[in-house]
Amino acid sequence: MFYAKKLGGLSSAIPCVCLWRMSFEYPIPDEPRAVCYHATGNPGEVLRYEAQPCAAPADDEVLVLLEMAVVHPSDLGMIGGTYGRLRPLPAVAGREATGRVARAGAAVRSLKVGDRVRMPEAAGAWREAVVAKAGELLRVPGDLPAEQACMSFINPPTALLLLREFVPLSGGDWVVQNAANSAVGECVVQLARAAGLRTANLVRSPEKHAGRLKALGADAVFADDKDAVKALAGLARDNPPRLALNSVGGLSAITLMRALGDDGVLVTFGGMTADAIRFPTREFIFKNVTCRGFWMDRWGRTARADALHSVYEEIHACLRSGKLQMAVDSVFPLAGYSEAVARAAAYGRAGKVLLSGPAFSA
Repeated sequence: MFYAKKLGGLSSAIPCVCLWRMSFEYPIPDEPRAVCYHATGNPGEVLRYEAQPCAAPADDEVLVLLEMAVVHPSDLGMIGGTYGRLRPLPAVAGREATGRVARAGAAVRSLKVGDRVRMPEAAGAWREAVVAKAGELLRVPGDLPAEQACMSFINPPTALLLLREFVPLSGGDWVVQNAANSAVGECVVQLARAAGLRTANLVRSPEKHAGRLKALGADAVFADDKDAVKALAGLARDNPPRLALNSVGGLSAITLMRALGDDGVLVTFGGMTADAIRFPTREFIFKNVTCRGFWMDRWGRTARADALHSVYEEIHACLRSGKLQMAVDSVFPLAGYSEAVARAAAYGRAGKVLLSGPAFSA
């Protein structure tokens, strides 16, 4: 396990023995602050670090201090006004984070001081503190490293559901995906390997990413170019993939569809190139290929609570057992949000950018 820390403007990895805390006495800020925006636009221009006072928790509430938050492209899209679901303004930025309970109301029995929970997404996660109803918070295992726990609610569940919701797969079956070096792509590789599935992975620069992907369990890695169709056809000739995962769009999506076997399903959950998906007529007619879409946000809002909790529990078990691990590029304090956002938007990151809060630095 490694903890990426910002040192002198450079990202350096140092061994991490343990990122969770044995002490539960967290300093509560006199005037909690949050990363806010009053208008959508360029994050570098509209974000502000502002006071966000918290009242004392009522009998059924808890005060939660930020432990660790994630900076996602979807966060930047929400701030920019381009994401599929926007928040009423003014808003606090951020969707995914963990916190620690610092105070609990007199009637609270489900949580105690020191417990780790998911920061409530609707309120905005990039904040030092929040008061919330105890019964509405998801408890998160405290024995997981903070860096992994805070990233466990969006990308890993997306990968798990992509592998399960669309096509019944069994051991030895192939799954093909593009943008395999993305956070979801790396989760797909690891969860597929744990399930006995094989993955064929397309990336822009295999010379850069093949080593890491194969170390995570990838069976094959190819360049996402004009030769990819031939490479994929030769790889799985006797057992062509029935599931293809697309987060790029454009010509890359065509490559995936042409790699599918009869009755295959292409699932699109992102559009990195912003190019429209083109539909190859031959595959539709002669292979009966189906195109579907997936958005974790929508699934989470429409699924039964027990189904969602079951997915989280499975992801946390995979993190605990070592079947799943997510890469961290760098960690910034919450007050360093502007540097964190710039780093998250930069090319060549080696993982996710995180923001640490008072419950982590205590």
